[in-house]
Amino acid sequence: MDSTTIDLSGSEIESITLDAGVLNIRFSRAYLIKTMSGSDERTRWWQAGSLVFEGAELSGDLPECPCICDGGDVGENVYTYRDMIPVPLESQGHAHCKLKIEGRDVSIEAQAKGVQLLMDDRPHYIEHIR
Repeated sequence: MDSTTIDLSGSEIESITLDAGVLNIRFSRAYLIKTMSGSDERTRWWQAGSLVFEGAELSGDLPECPCICDGGDVGENVYTYRDMIPVPLESQGHAHCKLKIEGRDVSIEAQAKGVQLLMDDRPHYIEHIR
């Protein structure tokens, strides 16, 4: 089965906003890993997009942007994704995140009532991973 995931480590965060309970983590470059069934090779791409949490409550302050994500957890209902996000992602119910920021002693921590990944335009090819 073909699959696409966002590799959180190294993905570039352009902005983070919290407005009326909507937390929007905007990636200027989210790094995608694509795999194809029957192939040992994977490919690396980048694409802009937003990880949006509805009914969000923050734990702590938001980091200054731009910044680089250094991995972390994104969860929806009973699933927790470590250092990655499946594409597509849309879920209602309990959602959470704890994303580390490279070179800083701060993280993005939130609990929410839903999460959605909204990708822009199209992915841009970077390289084959062997």
